Amino acid sequence: MTDTSDKELGIGQGGPGRMLFVAVLSVVLVAALSSILLWRSIDSSQTHSLLMYCAVGMRKPVEEIAKSYEKEYGVRVELQFGGSNTLLNQLEVSKIGDLYLAADQSYLDLASEKGLTVEQIELAHIRPVILVKKGNPKSIVTLKDLLRDDVTVVLGDPERAAIGKTTRKLVDDAGLWSQLEAQVRKRGAFMPTVTEAATAVLVGSSADASIVWDATASQYAALEAVRVPELDSGEANITVGIIATSDHPTDALRFARYLTSRDRGLPRFKEHGFRITSGDLWAERPKLTIYSGGVNRLAIDDQIDAFAAREGVEINRLYQGCGLLVSQMKSIREGTRSDLFPDMYISCDASYHDLVSPLFQTPIRATSTDMVILVQPKNPYKIQTLADLTQSGLRVGLANPEESALGGLSRTLLKAEGVYEQVMKNCVVQTPTADLLVNAMKAGGLDAAIVYRVNCTKVKDEMPVIPIDHPKSIAVQTYAIAQETSFPKLSERLFKYLLRAEQQQRFEKLGFRLQ
Repeated sequence: MTDTSDKELGIGQGGPGRMLFVAVLSVVLVAALSSILLWRSIDSSQTHSLLMYCAVGMRKPVEEIAKSYEKEYGVRVELQFGGSNTLLNQLEVSKIGDLYLAADQSYLDLASEKGLTVEQIELAHIRPVILVKKGNPKSIVTLKDLLRDDVTVVLGDPERAAIGKTTRKLVDDAGLWSQLEAQVRKRGAFMPTVTEAATAVLVGSSADASIVWDATASQYAALEAVRVPELDSGEANITVGIIATSDHPTDALRFARYLTSRDRGLPRFKEHGFRITSGDLWAERPKLTIYSGGVNRLAIDDQIDAFAAREGVEINRLYQGCGLLVSQMKSIREGTRSDLFPDMYISCDASYHDLVSPLFQTPIRATSTDMVILVQPKNPYKIQTLADLTQSGLRVGLANPEESALGGLSRTLLKAEGVYEQVMKNCVVQTPTADLLVNAMKAGGLDAAIVYRVNCTKVKDEMPVIPIDHPKSIAVQTYAIAQETSFPKLSERLFKYLLRAEQQQRFEKLGFRLQ
């Protein structure tokens, strides 16, 4: 595109040519959308074919990755390129496709708000820079230099391209947008994609400068990037999302994992100048191991099954008392046990995460539940407080403090109330989990037991549940990802899945409170 043709069309000035340009563009977009619909109808019998909307600035690495994936697994990925916002509009109209890769997280956030995407995986970071010809012949070193009369500027369209939207915000924050916009409309042009904005600087005398992503700039040997403080704050996260209406979500997720894996897709992005994130290792069917305190089982077990089925992964689980789990994890790290170290640890109480905290990332305080006294029907011993557990002849059940968080917390609680020694005289059993105490209560072998409220879900209509009014009766459950897991992104998605908004009512019904 040259200056002469822009002026003849009136695109830069908003004249009659602009109206013609918009009309033609509308026809082109409709035709593009029709081609997508036609391709999907023709290709619907090919179960493993995928349609991906991809911001054009990522064209080179994504094309290479898609070809490698097809060669390795026989799965074709059809790529639809365009500006991030243009693609989002196409997706919103058609509701067809499997993946959406935008050049800015804000578009994925908008897609999520509209219910168009579900899972998201971040893969790289980019920042805006001023793009000039090699050697910077116009000596453009500041943002204000773009306002000079001897400088022609081409920018990405804020309504269609992520770089345009970001540029408008950053330049407006610097108090220069109205001047720069007028300069572009008078002498330059707004382009629908970042690639076209860069090409305008590369080819002929179309433009002296543009604002593009640093990764885009690195792909042009004849051009160079100028960093300025006003643009540095506009770093964007490149994120791929799974389209909510995808016919093949498991296949889409598998390709998304390939695209964002640190030993498959991400090196291709790095080769093309992108600053990549730390991704997962590639595995066609990853295997995760979760260690979880038994208190969480009712809330998460079937949800883990659902997540595993959708992602196409295998998830092994070990539910035990947290004392036993912590001991096992320490033994694995010390080399005295050969078990697989967990990718994730979900504790019964935060104090047990603290015992292995160097081995895990910062934990998420997810839920809490309180300890209660479970008594026999009609509460024959009239138990109302911890002190009532000291009655002569009472059969009390407690969790083992060396094996479970509940046991450790119960011991701390009873000592704080000054009744530990007396209650221990009535203790007839100490178990590694609260479930065993509930079973003993149901069998009539105990008169009372200290358990979590969550453990009483299935018996609360048969046996009275006595609350304990004490600050030390609260247990806080934490979720943490192992420092050395091969699948940090997959683990993070699982945590988000387990704690998603739709799951909140389930937690509350079981006796948990969300933190």
